[in-house]
Amino acid sequence: MSMDNNGQIVKHEQDVLVGSSRITSANQKEYDREAYMVENMNHNKAYLSSLENDKNTSPTELLVRFQRDYKEYRRLWTDQPKECYKQSIAPNLLDKGYRPLSIDIETAAICDLACPFCYRESLATPDKTMNMKLFKSIVDQAADLGVPSIKLNWRGEPLLHPKLYKMVEYAKQKGIIETIINTNATKLTRQTSERLINSGLDFMIYSFDGGTKETYEKMRPGRFKNNNFDDVYQNIVNFSNIRNKMGARFPRTKIQMILTKDSYHEQESFFSLFKEFVDEVTVTQYTERGGNLKDLNRDERIQYDDLCSQLGLSKDTPYMKDANGNIMVSSSRIACEQPYQRMLITYDGCVAMCCHDWGAMHPIGYVSSDSFLSGEIDKLKVIQNVEENKKGFELMRDIKLPPKFNEPENKVETLSRIWTGKEVEKVRSAHREKKIDKINICKECTFKDTYNWKGA
Repeated sequence: MSMDNNGQIVKHEQDVLVGSSRITSANQKEYDREAYMVENMNHNKAYLSSLENDKNTSPTELLVRFQRDYKEYRRLWTDQPKECYKQSIAPNLLDKGYRPLSIDIETAAICDLACPFCYRESLATPDKTMNMKLFKSIVDQAADLGVPSIKLNWRGEPLLHPKLYKMVEYAKQKGIIETIINTNATKLTRQTSERLINSGLDFMIYSFDGGTKETYEKMRPGRFKNNNFDDVYQNIVNFSNIRNKMGARFPRTKIQMILTKDSYHEQESFFSLFKEFVDEVTVTQYTERGGNLKDLNRDERIQYDDLCSQLGLSKDTPYMKDANGNIMVSSSRIACEQPYQRMLITYDGCVAMCCHDWGAMHPIGYVSSDSFLSGEIDKLKVIQNVEENKKGFELMRDIKLPPKFNEPENKVETLSRIWTGKEVEKVRSAHREKKIDKINICKECTFKDTYNWKGA
């Protein structure tokens, strides 16, 4: 599961529900991600790099340009998919000004945790990191396209890449306005914290499940050694203190907890743990597609059955439990925004359809030949390690090779060609024509925003 780049405006007089996430704040003031970025653009490392290199533009004019570009990016995040779905302009997307708004780059596929709810526990994911040459090539192309935002992770833990901070620095030097990472914070040492702050990282999202030591360590066991609640919690507290001591405006921080049977009743303790040390504290429901109805208690199952009956839906209809414990069911599918918002690139250069295609099962192109020359070999090695009971693979007994739902031609292409290519347009067309379930990976998608949810 992966969070998107969509910003959220939060009222902080009390905890509130925004969509399906409950949110609070450390500073008890209204926090608006767009406003904060715009107001502090003079501290943004991409702006500062341009200021140093562009001698023909005044500092004020340059600042206004960066602020304008960021606000336009945030507008397009919502409006671009709507505008594009109204028309079929695939080959002319770039000519019309519709570029990728964000690129997810899997700098590290390896992870040091073995969370039981993670797709890594069922789909073979190689313990690999991206080489710097490929990373720079991707960023160079993104900069040429005018991509405003980059997230430097996907399935793995980005802090396991020894050059992550250099990657952030490179992206900022190339003019990428917003850089983001998700991290489990196990490797967030003092040195790493200082390097990330100095690199120009804009936004850091912590994944931390559980409001108590017992639940956290159950939900987030270590792969190679025990993962300790106290150590990780202290890393997060220390980062806040280091950032404050350095007087840095960035990165802003957010922490999120997925609501499961174990963590649902620990929401208040979760907020209490982090409200003084993290800028945004959120909890998000865990989405099920049916099939795990046993996870519902008796009253929830009655509520689910009644809803399905009222709406004339089958008893395997996808359901969702929100942060207040309300059951909702899906009455229909909604065209996904991601095909017109972002691109995702694996550690070896495979361009996957979206960030919810966890096994890169529906590739839409390749920016490196490594992905079709050695990708399957890397995955088979993971399965072999499981079968041989290698250390770090003991909890992956149900792992399998990800199926391949799409077979693009084995050739290296540019990001611009892939963005306007026939492979992704097949997906966009299916969504535009309300034939979403004809795309295998979309049919099985758990991304809550592609469903029309109905409650009591």
